Amino acid sequence: MRPIPDFFEPPPSHVVNDYYNLVVALNNTIPEKTSNNLLIATWNLKKFSSLTKKWLSDSNDSPKRDFTAIQTITEIVSRFDVVAIQEVMGNLRALRYLINMLGKDWAFLMTDITLGVAGGAERMAFVFNRTRVKLSGLACELVIPPDWSENITNQYPQQFARTPYAVSFKRESATFILVTLHIDYGDQSIDRIPELKDIAKWMYDWAERVTSWHHNLITLGDFNIDREGDELWGAFTSTGLKVPKCLENQKRSIFATAEDTKKEKYYDQIAWFQDSAKNNLIEMKINDGDNFDFLPYVYQHLSLKKNSIQHRISDHYPLWCEFII
Repeated sequence: MRPIPDFFEPPPSHVVNDYYNLVVALNNTIPEKTSNNLLIATWNLKKFSSLTKKWLSDSNDSPKRDFTAIQTITEIVSRFDVVAIQEVMGNLRALRYLINMLGKDWAFLMTDITLGVAGGAERMAFVFNRTRVKLSGLACELVIPPDWSENITNQYPQQFARTPYAVSFKRESATFILVTLHIDYGDQSIDRIPELKDIAKWMYDWAERVTSWHHNLITLGDFNIDREGDELWGAFTSTGLKVPKCLENQKRSIFATAEDTKKEKYYDQIAWFQDSAKNNLIEMKINDGDNFDFLPYVYQHLSLKKNSIQHRISDHYPLWCEFII
């Protein structure tokens, strides 16, 4: 197991057993890193903030996230080259442990907290393996021009509730800009449509520009889309953003049921434009993608309900794509 910084109490045997079952499952599910592939993931880590310094938190502890959870999160993140993380909060203890446990080859970039009720004091972050990808120079937040939005209402001001965060990376000959965001949930689903339309418009306009620079543009994060085919999905795809086929049928939420045929809680996406030579991917080809279901490999001896696990790890599955460079 990965060593916990400044903590020397050995893990309980059942934690060790769960961890090694997790490693086996990851080995069987996530592609191995090779010289010509690129693994990109997105994960909303519910209120990723502080950490209780115990292997197993109990009913009196706050927060519930503990060392068992951070071991699980770290092992999953380590399987990718870049991970966009949403809901990083003001307190960075859990993030610091994550980076320390990943090791010296890993780094991160993040925004400051977003102020205001809708912002929820959240940050956007990218965690990346420096031996696999390099920063290529761009890091910015997306701001809407004052005269641009066609859907400004009292519920939707002139800027995104949580400003999307874009960072450019390079692997081998491919340069790619990742744009991560977390759409404001609002009081009702219709409140999300203007934000989704504006991010779709922004991405379309930007994709045509960056392709001329021989760069790729990919958006990923939590779009709070209720289901595929609804009005929110229509807003998200209104300018041609597409999710690769390998992700179309993957569950996004731990609360999505096995019988779910309507793709409920279709929150998280990885998408780009795929129809035009002016904005399609350059020197990158999608090979595979999936979610990763961590539920069978955590807290098995406690038989915790999903509602408890979401506060320790997340209510979202990580979603990932493998590209061939």
